[in-house]
Amino acid sequence: MRKNLSLMAIAAIVLTWSLVQGQSPQQPRFAAVPGEKGGQDIFGAYEVVPNWPKPISSLPGNEKWTWGAGQGVFAESPNRVFILQRGELPNLQRPKTIQLPQLGPNIEFPIGRLPWRDATSTSPPGALFASDGKSPGDDLDVGKPGVDYQWSHIISVVDANGNFIEDWSQWDKMFRRPHSVFESPYDPQKNVWIVDDYRHAIFKFSNDGKRLLQTIGTPNVPGQDDKHFYRPTFMAWLPDGSFFVADGYVNTRVVKFDKDGKYLMAWGQKGDNGKEKRPGYFNSVHGVAVDPQTRRVFVNDRGNRRIQVFDENGKYLDEWSVGQAPSDIHLIYMDGSRYLWAFDRASSKMVKYDLNGNFMYAWGTWGNFPGGFWGVHGMSVDSEGNLYVAEVDNGGVQKYRPRAGANPAFLLTKPAVAVSGTK
Repeated sequence: MRKNLSLMAIAAIVLTWSLVQGQSPQQPRFAAVPGEKGGQDIFGAYEVVPNWPKPISSLPGNEKWTWGAGQGVFAESPNRVFILQRGELPNLQRPKTIQLPQLGPNIEFPIGRLPWRDATSTSPPGALFASDGKSPGDDLDVGKPGVDYQWSHIISVVDANGNFIEDWSQWDKMFRRPHSVFESPYDPQKNVWIVDDYRHAIFKFSNDGKRLLQTIGTPNVPGQDDKHFYRPTFMAWLPDGSFFVADGYVNTRVVKFDKDGKYLMAWGQKGDNGKEKRPGYFNSVHGVAVDPQTRRVFVNDRGNRRIQVFDENGKYLDEWSVGQAPSDIHLIYMDGSRYLWAFDRASSKMVKYDLNGNFMYAWGTWGNFPGGFWGVHGMSVDSEGNLYVAEVDNGGVQKYRPRAGANPAFLLTKPAVAVSGTK
């Protein structure tokens, strides 16, 4: 009885306060911009930066080409952003809608308001292996080079206004299926790392792109030991400079290296894809992130729709589901506020979890218009809070800036740099 009276008293106080404010009682507000009247959080707490970057067709001699599948993006600073893509595609205008009665009544292509070209299915590479099952394949199954695609401008560097400021095309022929691009937050030299899953290798370049400093893995040779990967995907670093590699599309493990790239250990076994419940079993290891304070390692077990958590030596600690089918987490990102963000390819939403797996927030909408998501495969945040995404399906990258007055809890932050040795 006393409990009921207490609840009634609290309700009366809230009602009185609301009436004093000249308002009727309201539900709690969950808008990204508190107090905003009207509108919707279509792009969450962000607004898209228009015309960023400049079209790649604006480069001299490149007028006939546009962005291919956007694999990765890394913002070293607001004025130096790396873009990684899988070649370029013909710079075509949207086709005029045509009727296709031979397929059925009222069928037409393209359908209004919907994308008409999927960059990831039209970008190279083609088959991983040639017909012998051993030597590298070619790209003829995705079209004719110079006509259907162009293997060019794999790495581009742009400034805050989207202008092209560096040309790394001297390395184009080195790559087959570049997958992600990084700099370690603990490297004062700011060396640039590129993971190439078709070459089963990771390449470390000097910051200016003039020198190849190190190769980890045996290029073009898949395997599962201390010298080989089999289609690796992403990387993450500890404060002491040691790092983890998600390995990968075929291998089902996480590999740990010291700060110099020396193999230390690996863990993970192949599971029952889509059904696996056992700890430490994976299918499609497509993402890895590290909490710099606790040194816990978060692994995107994509095939089994779950995040698994380990200590830095591979001891299983925790896990959580990312949702039932058709959920499909493409990658994970640990931000400086120590929240784990993920992108769900199926729902085209950014999803926020705390480090115990509690769902916090989600935002985003599917589409190929400015601000819409389609196949986010890489993300980065700069020191000004701008968010960058690379999209395999839309192609290229986009830049978002925080909306004026946005609640910081709705924003991704740049990864914090912890002190080496922090436990």
